[in-house]
Amino acid sequence: MQSSLLPDETPGAALLAAASALAGTTGHHDELRGVLVGSGSPATPSGLAPVWERFFEANGVAGWLDLSARLSRVQRRVREDGATYNVYAEGGESARSWPLELLPLLITPDEWRHIEAGVRQRARLLDATLADLYGPQDLLHDGLLPPSLVLAHPQYLRPMHGVRPAGNRWLHVVAFDLARAPDGSWRVVGQRTQSPSGLGYLLENRLIIGQQFPEAFRALKVQRVASAFRTMIEGLLRDSPAGAHSRIALLTPGPRNETYFEHVFLARYLGITLVEGSDLTVRGNRLYLKTLGGLEQVHVLLRRVDDEWLDPLELRPDSALGVPGLVQAVRAGELVLANAPGAGVLESPGLSAFWPGIADRLLGEPLKLPAHTSWWCGEASVWEATRPRLRDYLIVPTFPAGAVTRSFAPVMTSELSPQALREWEARIDADRAAHTLVMPARPSELPVWHGGRLEPRPVVVRVYAMSDGAGGWQVLPGGLTRVAGRRSGVDAYLSMQSGSASTDTWVLTDGEVDATTLLPRPLDAADLAGWRRVVTSRAAENLFWLGRYTERAENSVRLARLALEALPAGSAPVLQVLHRLLVGQGMIGAAVPLPVQGSSQAARVFERALIHSLGDTRGSFSVAYNLQALRQCAEALRERLSTEHWGLIKHLSELFSRQLAGIGAREGHEPLSDVLGVLNQAALHLAAITGAQTDRMTRDDGWRLLSVARQIERLDMLAQALEAGFEAGLHDLDDGFALLLGLFDSTITYRAQFQARREVPPLLHLLVQDTDNPRSLAWVARTLRERLRKLARHDPDWAAAVTLTLPRPSDWSLETLSTRDAHGRHSALMSALQECHQAALGVSGEISRHLFSHVGPADRTVWQ
Repeated sequence: MQSSLLPDETPGAALLAAASALAGTTGHHDELRGVLVGSGSPATPSGLAPVWERFFEANGVAGWLDLSARLSRVQRRVREDGATYNVYAEGGESARSWPLELLPLLITPDEWRHIEAGVRQRARLLDATLADLYGPQDLLHDGLLPPSLVLAHPQYLRPMHGVRPAGNRWLHVVAFDLARAPDGSWRVVGQRTQSPSGLGYLLENRLIIGQQFPEAFRALKVQRVASAFRTMIEGLLRDSPAGAHSRIALLTPGPRNETYFEHVFLARYLGITLVEGSDLTVRGNRLYLKTLGGLEQVHVLLRRVDDEWLDPLELRPDSALGVPGLVQAVRAGELVLANAPGAGVLESPGLSAFWPGIADRLLGEPLKLPAHTSWWCGEASVWEATRPRLRDYLIVPTFPAGAVTRSFAPVMTSELSPQALREWEARIDADRAAHTLVMPARPSELPVWHGGRLEPRPVVVRVYAMSDGAGGWQVLPGGLTRVAGRRSGVDAYLSMQSGSASTDTWVLTDGEVDATTLLPRPLDAADLAGWRRVVTSRAAENLFWLGRYTERAENSVRLARLALEALPAGSAPVLQVLHRLLVGQGMIGAAVPLPVQGSSQAARVFERALIHSLGDTRGSFSVAYNLQALRQCAEALRERLSTEHWGLIKHLSELFSRQLAGIGAREGHEPLSDVLGVLNQAALHLAAITGAQTDRMTRDDGWRLLSVARQIERLDMLAQALEAGFEAGLHDLDDGFALLLGLFDSTITYRAQFQARREVPPLLHLLVQDTDNPRSLAWVARTLRERLRKLARHDPDWAAAVTLTLPRPSDWSLETLSTRDAHGRHSALMSALQECHQAALGVSGEISRHLFSHVGPADRTVWQ
């Protein structure tokens, strides 16, 4: 419905019309009106719930008219922040912008007090349940929980039985999915106990939506969320064996995980280190972070890796996401792992009907927050009682997929044919324990602004509780509200993977707004003495390869441009050297010849190998391959790169692919010549990326490693290019001389200094010995030596030994380099260039062994 609001009308008048357009079907709660749809009892004369009336009144007429513009600002801010959600359910890997709706979900103070009490109680209950299941198991022995429901769950981890976690606490963060029933009450539809997701996205939503409605945010007294995060951190520190001096890290599966953005965002917000499994190692029952400066102990690990992947020694042996020995570190009490391994067993929907009895046993009190009705079919009496009414239920899997369990997508039985329903009955008969029946419930509907009108959409809100480390729990005043992508009939299981969106959740208070902040105390001079940023070995290795692939991308683009420009009329020696370099750099296979003039088929084969190929078993590394590798390295470093730096790399990769696809689809495509324009644009973007690395990155050890990597790659490439050129006698040819300058990107510099001279001494002076030329071997070797020393200042003996292997081209005799031997060859130059090549390979290997691996001496047993 298009708004007819005029400047002299009140917001209430237009909203009344908007609300009437949202009536739709009956049987669910309407958030905007605050009533059961179809009840015919408006909450206020305007037809709106009082809280929504206050919201729109606070924003005024201009706010109502400006909703489309505000939504555009929200979407632009999401793109600027680089907020993404990687979707793998769409038939492939794709990253889409985080879907964020404009209007928040509003929860009144009275409603929140009820939710808060219920969530706090359930958090206590879950922690006590885990302590029993991995301890005395009274719930199983006394029949309050069926053993087959717990012990058959693939996330019931037997290695954790008998373990007492540090602080005697199993859970530190839990999440509950809540939906409003038709009568307006809130009910639990699910819970997340092993590694609850969404906290980072919750923060992103708050930062963006709160700025769109600042007047309403203040007028409605929206409670802030920082105090809950502070409680979580303080609770973790209380349970840690090192107390307030603990190092906290957040374990992520890595950039390929669908929620990686929020891992980065949350780690930055909390001020903790983001790590992957390969960053960590267990030594002597303690967990350590591998850094450029050595091993540093980690005392608290906030994980976003699911249970079975945490430790390949004791859990899944094929896991590359966890850390060998991690469970033993938890068992020894040397590590707080939030949440403790084995917590995933509590996520089973089959447990729902048992929670009231467990609460009565463990807490001695009834549940304050009810759950949607569900029945586990593993009990024969339950299955027989519900079987005649199977069409009234939603069938969901009791267990996730495991070695002996199977999973499936939830099934809406009301939509099944009679034959399909009978087939599902037979499936349940064959394996009752694997199936749980859930009574469908229609969630409440929240208005979203879409296409210039309000549309109702079902919503489910995820609420989080954090342990304070002293036996209490704080419920975060807000939540991650998920909004259905369309208006559906019954959908209590809204999923971001299936196309749902999200919005902010405003919890209103009738007291004072909490002014807690996570900003740390002011630092003084003593704190800053010796301050340095920790660079993990994994980040260091990614920075190293980011530098190498940046340089390789530049080299491949430059080499491809020079080859395509030389093909029409280049001399035989020039073409021979170009082919040798292209093969040597892996850009084409040795069997791919340079195309002869007039052969369009050969030109297409050459172009595809040189420009398009993404690598094959013959080791082809085309321009496209190097740009893709550059993007993948940058993707793994999102937490360290500026938004602009990452944006440049991402844009270049996407633009290059799009332009190549456009050329390929164009009728009358001219092989080779058409791609020159694409390569020219790629060169401009790479220059901008280099500028971002040179001028926009902090000069810490991570940057030094990136720079070292670029110099290693440059030293190797330039030495090989000059060696190939002089071996083929290019210095004696006009086009060959020009090619050598082009390969060193020094054409303008040479002309400015030496005009049209085509002489070997000035050429070698500029390309080998000029320490003012960043493309000369002398400048590269000197820079490499200086940055290696600063990078390895914690290990000066190693740095001294490595830098001794680097050549000193500035000390070489220019006269000797320029002189031909008895065979007419520049043998002294060839030998020096070989030294550069070997030094580049040697330094690269030493860096990998010493700074990334952290492999200590192996323990050995001698059998007598």
